[in-house]
Amino acid sequence: MPAFKGFPAETLKFLDQLAANNRREWFDDNKDRYEFLVREPALDFITAMEKPLTAIAPHFVAVPKKVGGSLMRVYKDTRFSRDKTPYKTNIGIQFRHETGKDVHAPGYYVHIESGECFLGVGLWHPDAEPLAAIRTRIAERSGEWLKIRDQKAFASSFQLGGSTLTRPPRGFGADHPAITDIKRKDFIAGHDFGAESIFSADLVKQVAATFKTASPFMKFLCQALDLPF
Repeated sequence: MPAFKGFPAETLKFLDQLAANNRREWFDDNKDRYEFLVREPALDFITAMEKPLTAIAPHFVAVPKKVGGSLMRVYKDTRFSRDKTPYKTNIGIQFRHETGKDVHAPGYYVHIESGECFLGVGLWHPDAEPLAAIRTRIAERSGEWLKIRDQKAFASSFQLGGSTLTRPPRGFGADHPAITDIKRKDFIAGHDFGAESIFSADLVKQVAATFKTASPFMKFLCQALDLPF
């Protein structure tokens, strides 16, 4: 597989065209363009991220496979959605923990879309058991958690987001110093970056350096789940 040189100049234009023509017939007619402009460079990027990711978080994996690897499917699951358009109009890449089986595992995420490029870290929609484990660890180690959350390198790069409860979960007091975070249903943080970055080979260094600032955050979450970091 060739070295990553950046995404082609037409990649975002293709994603815009897919958004405007989100039909199976159009996609089938343009599948070669999808391969050249999206899938092939995305797999090259994933390959290029293997070594830097190992240096940052050795238990997270970069898997450059067309199906079942770090590159998320272009096909949408429309079973429970009102929007029945069949294709995603973004590039989604998740570097998941080696024990993870789906998008709800701890991971590092890269999102590329016209008008919205960002990096993500953490856990999205964790199941009840890991969610409770994270909340308990935050409650028991609130000083450590708040120090990590507010650390300058992390806080200047990432912003916590996701869904949250309106009231404290059962068993946690409303006056707890970390109650704002204990109420979270997602433990994710995002970092926006300029779309022009995707066209350069330096995207790998940029992404790796930004992910590195989230190491204490990711380590805390992994320790809450008894996972190696």
